[in-house]
Amino acid sequence: MKFAVRTLKNTFSPLEYEEVLEPLVAHGKMGLVTTDKGPEAFEIFLVNDEIVEQWKKYTPEFIRLTRILDENDLKTLEENKELAFKALAKCRTLAEHRKLEMNLTQARYTFDRKKITFYYTATQRVDFRELLKDLTAEFRFTRIDLRHIGARDETTILQGVGACGQGYCCCGFLKKFENVSTKLAKDQGIPLTPGKITGCCGRLLCCLNYEHKDYVECAKTMPPVGSAVTTPDGLGKISSINFLSNKVTVKFEDGKMKEFKKCDISSVDADINIDVSDGDKLAYAGEEQADLASLDNDKGSSTGNI
Repeated sequence: MKFAVRTLKNTFSPLEYEEVLEPLVAHGKMGLVTTDKGPEAFEIFLVNDEIVEQWKKYTPEFIRLTRILDENDLKTLEENKELAFKALAKCRTLAEHRKLEMNLTQARYTFDRKKITFYYTATQRVDFRELLKDLTAEFRFTRIDLRHIGARDETTILQGVGACGQGYCCCGFLKKFENVSTKLAKDQGIPLTPGKITGCCGRLLCCLNYEHKDYVECAKTMPPVGSAVTTPDGLGKISSINFLSNKVTVKFEDGKMKEFKKCDISSVDADINIDVSDGDKLAYAGEEQADLASLDNDKGSSTGNI
């Protein structure tokens, strides 16, 4: 059997431990492991065969299991969480006093409380030298680590449920953020409105990448948007395409629009004076349009610094 722990990076890291610990290691137990931050406590998982197969494709970083937490250790773990919550509130107060534009997301103590890490997001570089002095004076004999993270990293830490009803991808299987652009939404005929194409992190949905290739392949069999076609109701231009239903919306000279099946239309070589604007196919009436330039600029949204 293979066991692993799931760190803040949401990656299953395989465990290595001495033979004497083998009878104690079990799914759901809390174990004390050694990380680059120090001793930390994580839940132990019995991983399935699919994850084990993935481990064969690359060399994962093993994490050393020190021991299984007992009742006293579990009490200490709960105390650490309470202390971290209070430390986060204190750090926020100090940051406000220094008038620093930073959003503190989470604080985490190592199990031995010798180090505390504060995660924060900021739109620009923050000079926290004075804040660090304040924190050092407040938390004596404790190493202070202030880590700047991106908006996507923040969502990874806080976790939650997406519009699909499933947990955020970045909190589960997604280990690396791929480049996402509004072109992916355009190619799939998704309205360019913030509520449709962005996640709780405020950045473009990672899932826009998942089916893009299928939409591109499907588009090759459909007449492109803006092309002239003949329909049972006369000549018009393709205004939008519904790839899932294999239908198109056609706009006529009188401004009316109607949906047709692909088999009911034919492409024609004609110059029709019909304006097919982006607003016809990429927005819902009354909804605010997204700032495409800001959405396409994904720089710094993920730092991998967690």
